[in-house]
Amino acid sequence: MGIPLRQIAKVGAYIVRQHLAGRKRYPLVLMLEPLFRCNLACAGCGKIDYPDAILDERISVEDALASVDECGAPVVVMAGGEPLLHKELPRIVEGVIARKKFAIVCTNALLLEKKMDQYRPSPYFTWSIHLDGDREMHDKSVCQNGVYDRAVAALKAAKAKGFRVTINCTFFNDAEAERVASFFDAVTALGVDGITVSPGYAYERAPDQEHFLNRSATKQLFRDIFRRGEGGRRWAFNQSGMFLDFLAGNQTYHCTPWGNPTRTVFGWQRPCYLLGEGYAATFKELMEETDWDAYGTGNYAKCANCMVHSGFEATAVKDTVARPWKALSVALRGVKTDGAMAPEIPLDRQRPPEFVFQHNVAKKISEMREAEAREKAGKAPTAA
Repeated sequence: MGIPLRQIAKVGAYIVRQHLAGRKRYPLVLMLEPLFRCNLACAGCGKIDYPDAILDERISVEDALASVDECGAPVVVMAGGEPLLHKELPRIVEGVIARKKFAIVCTNALLLEKKMDQYRPSPYFTWSIHLDGDREMHDKSVCQNGVYDRAVAALKAAKAKGFRVTINCTFFNDAEAERVASFFDAVTALGVDGITVSPGYAYERAPDQEHFLNRSATKQLFRDIFRRGEGGRRWAFNQSGMFLDFLAGNQTYHCTPWGNPTRTVFGWQRPCYLLGEGYAATFKELMEETDWDAYGTGNYAKCANCMVHSGFEATAVKDTVARPWKALSVALRGVKTDGAMAPEIPLDRQRPPEFVFQHNVAKKISEMREAEAREKAGKAPTAA
């Protein structure tokens, strides 16, 4: 297990409090995207397909920390875009840590060595470095040569300075199980504190639409990977064992998108980190006025093949708390990699996809222009 005991204890206590309070829906991890701008253009990513006016937007320190307080989740993941491009990210991280919440910065690490001294090691702080496999695999994934070597150099530098460092990996249908297992062995030898894995989500705006995994291929891939690592026990994962068991097709889970609510420059994103189908002005509005039953596998075509951690990790964690004996079995025996898989969710009643990206962009641009006009009007000199 790559999750620190302190974090396990605090998150576990938080979940118990929610259950005792009778709350059906509550957040576990706040996904905070303080900007969309990135210094890479990965083929499988649909996060940066915005006009420059939006890519230049930033969430202020005050708004970011207000969102942390409003949401209340015990873990805050800062992603993007590339969060290290945000000049005030150190202040946001400091604010998160001061609140005794776990701060995780997801980065491609191209700026990490340059920016590292702006941060201090803490049991509440983690660098999560994007690595989609070995040198050839990763550089192909991010569409730029040399990125793997720079990321590994930054990883080593961060470990040398006492930071907790994990890696996050996204795999597509061209991933080879033997090669992925060898990569996990290599990063384990480098001393990473944990590995986060996920199948790629089929972003509708991603340049490469040919290499996304469907659910059956995802399950087989992860079975083949875990089989080469003692059911996954050979490696420290920064995820629950039940989520890994789900990836290998041994659990039938519905996603809980409210478990990882997302705050972006647009506002609170509906319904989840992966789908921008609309936005709420407040976290309360997001939780109370979103039609959650309209989304998820079996409900919505865009969700049909999704098995991503941001949607299902919260489900797995809640299952772990409710049925700890199941999690203990996976921890002791490893993930099951053969035999029948759990039943799949039927897709015959899912609603067709809606395409709202252009509408959301146009609305945001209009709001930005209106705000700019109000600011100019407020600064205009008054008549004598």
